[in-house]
Parts: sequence; structure tokens; C-alpha cells
Amino acid sequence: MPTQIVMDHTGDSRTYFDARDVQARANAEARFKKLVARGFTAAVRTKAGEVTRVSAFDPNAEETLFFPRLVGG
Repeated sequence: MPTQIVMDHTGDSRTYFDARDVQARANAEARFKKLVARGFTAAVRTKAGEVTRVSAFDPNAEETLFFPRLVGG
């Protein structure tokens, strides 16, 4: 089942969705667009320990990771 994993200062949260369900897929795509618009970097896990940055929603990606923008100080 496809998973969206959002990393933040509290750890991570996971949202699972059924890619065959039209409404669930639409909600996941809206979540993707919202997070990217807020500055998160989206990446898809390609192999164990490897990720590839993506700029478009892929409902068939097994795991999509969202990393927050780094802030220096």
C-alpha cells in the first residue's frame, strides 16, 4: 500500500492510501501538493537506503518521503 512519510521536528508521520481508490488517491495528491508548496522536499525510495527527488505525485510509488526545508542559524 503506498505510504506518504512526513519528517518533521517531532519525528515522522505516515499516511497510507489505496491507489485504486479515486478519492484516497486525490487526497494523497492534494497532500503532496500542499507539502511541496510549504517547502518540503519530496523523494521516492528506490532501493533500501536510496531516494530520488521527485516534483510530481506518483500514486504508484511505494513510499514517498517528505523532508522539511533546512533552516540554518
